[in-house]
Amino acid sequence: MTREETKMVNLKILILLIFSLHTAPVAAQLLGREKRIDIWSIELGSKADHISNSFVDIACGTNGGPPSLALKDFTEFLKCRPEASGLREVYFRYDDELEYWAKAMELDREIKVYRGTQMYDYPIIASILIDETGIVQGRRIISDPRYPEIRERQELWTLGNFLLVRFNRSDWTCVDLTADEGETPVGDDFVKNHCVKSQDSIRYLTEQRYLRRKGQTNIDPNTGKIETNAFTSSARFEMYKDPYGQKAGL
Repeated sequence: MTREETKMVNLKILILLIFSLHTAPVAAQLLGREKRIDIWSIELGSKADHISNSFVDIACGTNGGPPSLALKDFTEFLKCRPEASGLREVYFRYDDELEYWAKAMELDREIKVYRGTQMYDYPIIASILIDETGIVQGRRIISDPRYPEIRERQELWTLGNFLLVRFNRSDWTCVDLTADEGETPVGDDFVKNHCVKSQDSIRYLTEQRYLRRKGQTNIDPNTGKIETNAFTSSARFEMYKDPYGQKAGL
């Protein structure tokens, strides 16, 4: 039996015991939490050995790429290679227990709320950045293009808008960057920006991209067929406690 099948069986047993309860908040309490634990639950300045064990698939991060070396928990962060800032990136996914509960109950709204590792209905790659003493000094959030059922790829860059607003959009300093060689718009749209801010000894970065890179065209030159995914659409967010924001170049 697969991991998913096993979870579905176990949760259906649980549902038989609580069949009269019909709301996700109540179920969440029965599963040991009032709300889903997410990246914002990990406070900057917290210790790696104090982070909730509700996260899964913990591994060394690769700056937005696939996870690298698997870790038992966050305390194994020293196995990860340090970045230029001296921090080590640790990747994780959100626990999917509530998602399986919602699927077993066939609750469409709750499935959307609890599915995957997401933020504002955008799939994300989430990680934290830990210093050599085991203190969390940063967060990193990058849009994840692997889940079009959650959000279509062409919309991923707009995740950055929500993150700018979350941290008071009015006081960011944003620059529209010029196109590199070979970069072209997607239709009439070309988005390539770099936004930073500094407040209360924390430095923030948000970047958005919606463009075609060199070699990406909407028509395959060899077959003449339409290339529906030949574009880049992404959002990146990072925040660091000083002095690590400075060390990261912010």
